Amino acid sequence: MIIFFDDRPLRIVRTNQLSATETSAFDHIVDLRLDKLQKKMLTGHVLFLNTTATSAIQIIELLEKAVPKEMLSVTMATREKSEVEERIKGIYKVIKAAGGVVVKDGKWLFMFRRKKWDLPKGKLDKGENSRTAAIREIEEETGVKALVKDKICTTWHTYSLNNNRILKRTKWYLFDCIDDSNMQPQAEEQIEKLDWFSQAESKSILINSYSSIRYVIESLNKIHDIKEQ
Repeated sequence: MIIFFDDRPLRIVRTNQLSATETSAFDHIVDLRLDKLQKKMLTGHVLFLNTTATSAIQIIELLEKAVPKEMLSVTMATREKSEVEERIKGIYKVIKAAGGVVVKDGKWLFMFRRKKWDLPKGKLDKGENSRTAAIREIEEETGVKALVKDKICTTWHTYSLNNNRILKRTKWYLFDCIDDSNMQPQAEEQIEKLDWFSQAESKSILINSYSSIRYVIESLNKIHDIKEQ
């Protein structure tokens, strides 16, 4: 599970899934059995070992107050992954959304909204499943008709709405373009323009995007690399 706080990623992983290569990349490694959690620990890329459901909530509450500018990412390693995830979800109102990457002639569809490059996505309607919602949102926001192929990944991010703590779950899918003859940005959603970019071209535009969107594209690239092997 990966949650974005102010566009900074927090990952929850099983302790036995951490490799030596991964652990060497952290700026700080904190064993919560040995050290009491403090806000000053949230700097750079930090790994918390022996995270429990209780200590995970304490970390979340620190981030809810204010994400430190010096923090780049947090990874919580735990032997209780399912319990930790459920406890975190329990303190939020969870809203479900879906979106995707549409492919045409080897290029991916991106949209420029609120001065950043983004991907089409939106909330599920009542009774709607994620795949259907992603198809609908793509057509509403871009005018493009698309056919769903594969699941890419799931992201979570937090925000406040009417004094409620919201955790939005977005399921991301890969799509084939069926028809883009009516392609047009949805002005009501503040989408300024749409464009197709190759995998190589997307690297430059993603500099001006969100960490969550870069994560989706990174996940898609991994799927592509596996299929190429």
